[in-house]
Amino acid sequence: MEDSMDALSLDSLIAGCTAGGAATLTSVTELAPAEGSHGGIAPARFVTGRDAAYAFETRYVDGEAQTTVMVDSKGSQLNRAEEQIAWAIADGVAPLSQTPRIAVTYGNGNREYDYTLPHRLYDGHIRAGSVDGVSVTKHPHYLAARNATTADVRPILELAPTALVLGGWDSTRKSRQGRYRSALTGEIIGVLADQGPNGTNVAKRGGARVDPIAASVRLTGQQLKGLLEDQRDELSPNLVSKIEGEIKASKSGRTSASTIGLGAIPPALNGLGLVACRRIIRSHVLSFSALRQLRFGSGPQGDAACRALLAAYALAGLARADAALDIRANCNLREVGETAVEIDERHGRSRSLAPLTVEAADGLLSDAIVNARTAAGIRWDGQVFEVTGNDVITTNADASDDGEA
Repeated sequence: MEDSMDALSLDSLIAGCTAGGAATLTSVTELAPAEGSHGGIAPARFVTGRDAAYAFETRYVDGEAQTTVMVDSKGSQLNRAEEQIAWAIADGVAPLSQTPRIAVTYGNGNREYDYTLPHRLYDGHIRAGSVDGVSVTKHPHYLAARNATTADVRPILELAPTALVLGGWDSTRKSRQGRYRSALTGEIIGVLADQGPNGTNVAKRGGARVDPIAASVRLTGQQLKGLLEDQRDELSPNLVSKIEGEIKASKSGRTSASTIGLGAIPPALNGLGLVACRRIIRSHVLSFSALRQLRFGSGPQGDAACRALLAAYALAGLARADAALDIRANCNLREVGETAVEIDERHGRSRSLAPLTVEAADGLLSDAIVNARTAAGIRWDGQVFEVTGNDVITTNADASDDGEA
């Protein structure tokens, strides 16, 4: 890093959040398999019918069109930043612990927040809940946030601001749907080592299970039923139905207990294999242009201060997610160079900045909170809007229907 490279300042954020300012701040990092260039990685998997597949795309890299694979999508990258924000708040780490938030708590003790739920402040778990025995959808604070528009989103800023910077859509509402794009976007792509016609033909990868007690366990229907009854309350309804079908089909004979997790499973080539990449690129964009569409009823200076606060909040999550660099199994990556951070200065010019550390991002956020309080009088004191969850949801939950691409 050059000595002359400046650190990102609050003044730069405010300038970008003021009319006529920069369009974007970008952050780009070269990555590589942790084990070396010979290492294969497991990209993101997507469901196609009953099968899983990788997402291959043509991108313009190094001055030419090249075949790439999606290693981590925009949604996943935002979730990783959000997760880091959630952990910091849970640990009481300032200044993120000062973030306003909605909490929904169920009778069984489950407690989630707007930033841990998929639809953020508009999530069904929140909308199905209540405050003091009355539906949350009728509460004046929540109703004000749902009724807010880009002309004045202050009610959201002081209730559940994550949606303003990472995106939110009140899609189930019949009218006056709030819809906010994510000002922060990002992804990780891999440029395939094989750019030929067979580059996207992924080899199969084997899997197996070893049982040190017995390679095979075959039980009578009654014996399997006994094991089922002992564990019925802990098994998903779909798995219970499958085992009951096997018990019925066994009649007077014996059947494998592999469905209930007993016995070995021989190796089989039935899973997606790994891919080799010549380059792996992580990139993020913070759009000042998107933030400038938001107003907070505080005049030009106050509104810019509120936008800068949202920008600093996003960067505090991003700095932590970048440092964690935890993607998935068989996708262990490392940074092979310094992150290149640039801020747009209009008309084709840009300014290079020092890589953003967690400490620097937290300093920016602390300064942005103080500035927004002074310039716009906003409340950003870690206030929690408490919602009681509807226990009909948890008592009828079935984890067997969950899926992850």
